[in-house]
Amino acid sequence: MNLSEKKKYQYAFFDSGLGGLPYYIQLKASAPEVSCVYLADSRHFPYGNKTREEVISYASEAADIIIGQFSPEAVIIACNTISVAALDVLRKRFSIPFIGTVPAIKRAAEISENRKIGLMATERTINDPYTEELIRNHASGYEIVKMGETDLIFRIETGLITASAEEKYAAVLPAVKKILDEGTDTIVLACTHFLHVHEEIEKAAGPGVSVVDSRDGVIQQALRIVPPKPGTQTESMFYHTGTISGQIEAYYRECAGRAGLAWGGSI
Repeated sequence: MNLSEKKKYQYAFFDSGLGGLPYYIQLKASAPEVSCVYLADSRHFPYGNKTREEVISYASEAADIIIGQFSPEAVIIACNTISVAALDVLRKRFSIPFIGTVPAIKRAAEISENRKIGLMATERTINDPYTEELIRNHASGYEIVKMGETDLIFRIETGLITASAEEKYAAVLPAVKKILDEGTDTIVLACTHFLHVHEEIEKAAGPGVSVVDSRDGVIQQALRIVPPKPGTQTESMFYHTGTISGQIEAYYRECAGRAGLAWGGSI
């Protein structure tokens, strides 16, 4: 990125990769006039197989880049893994608001009828103490079926977003079947990457099974904390960290373009 062309954006989005794009799309649908920047920390993808300490270190490094280069009024952590592991640290370290994305366990507990909830997430999110605290606080006495779906997350990050509906359905079916075989009536999408295949997961789950995520709540919280400002429109941009292959760059470009983000390249 040419630092002489640095611009200030109202909202910044941050994820390990492409998972946060549906959150950006949701915000722009609610506030089309605002300026946004998106950073995919592709250098450290995937976060889900890292230690808690590594996640905190990488997230802090990315936050330094975001705040130093883009001066946002708020940062939306569009990643469950980063949020459960590092959100408290980021809020203490930096003075601007950080809005986190955590598993929608509370919502799932409110709607589950048989008190059996499936949790699709990264291994880091599943095993993090913060997730256990959410379960204790909001789903005590419920059966939580935890599924770490690393392979599916990797497929979404490297090609599945632009695949056909049939390919997406075939990719999610094994994971959904494993959860349903445990008798769950509610599935929590606790990795933002899964929102790219939300419709296919709902189809695979079938009628009578609720599929929930935290997208709406996160964006509404962001808009409450930092109200959108009319007239601040500038071109919203997509950046990534590190070096990626030509094939992945082409895929990133297509996904960013579909979301309405201009390509900024590596930072």
